[in-house]
Amino acid sequence: MSGNITPGRFVWYDLMTPDPAAAEEFYAKVVGWTTTEWDGGGEEGNPPYKMWKAGEKPVGGLMALPEEAKAQGAPPHWMGYCTVPDTHATAKKTEELGGGILMAPKTVPGVGTFAVLRDPQGAAFAPFTPEQEAANPGGVPQPGEFSWHELATTDYEAAFEFYSGIFGWKQGEDLDMGEGMIYRIYGPGGESAETYGGMYTKPAAMPGPPHWLYYITVQDINSGVERVTENGGTVLMGPHEVPGGDIIVMCMDPQGAGFALHAKG
Repeated sequence: MSGNITPGRFVWYDLMTPDPAAAEEFYAKVVGWTTTEWDGGGEEGNPPYKMWKAGEKPVGGLMALPEEAKAQGAPPHWMGYCTVPDTHATAKKTEELGGGILMAPKTVPGVGTFAVLRDPQGAAFAPFTPEQEAANPGGVPQPGEFSWHELATTDYEAAFEFYSGIFGWKQGEDLDMGEGMIYRIYGPGGESAETYGGMYTKPAAMPGPPHWLYYITVQDINSGVERVTENGGTVLMGPHEVPGGDIIVMCMDPQGAGFALHAKG
């Protein structure tokens, strides 16, 4: 479809992990998600797949880390899906702008077409063209819903230029985080005042390649941290307050996938 969807809006989040059952139990205890089987999971060509639900709202999915991803060296990870009018065109433009294709566009009947791409600095992302236009989520994220999308990269200005060319994202405020670090806020194009997240050039001491980190809303950070550690997860950074007064903490689940928690200040 090529209807009036908003390019670059995050609408879905998949966890790819070596132990889906253990991950399901962990996130149920930490953020309160339940799961439901996807009817198409396990059919020919489709791996077993469950959907995460925050209350009655589906927010993402859970599946075993694919063998082809393992072969490419992919660790357990979260993947965010952004809507685009044409996934094939987005894949082509990504290559033209110096990125690459990790998984060629694939169509899931009744769902839509998606691909897994990498930006020029190496971070993976997934464009998605739904078969039917999803309602504009809008509003303030509720507990269990994703609230922020953050890119740690080797060159935030080059990365922003790339994603702006792919999705039409516009630049928001550049926040001076000290010691020469700039944190760039970004959001949808047009007149919208909405923000999607931020991006920054990661310090040399920060391990790992460029990557996306997705924030999950919780009611209270301190109790969220307790649930993470009590259930085998690891706190990597924080909790700490960010500009505007909200509180965040960066974590890793027991299988090794990074995520973050976010609570209103």
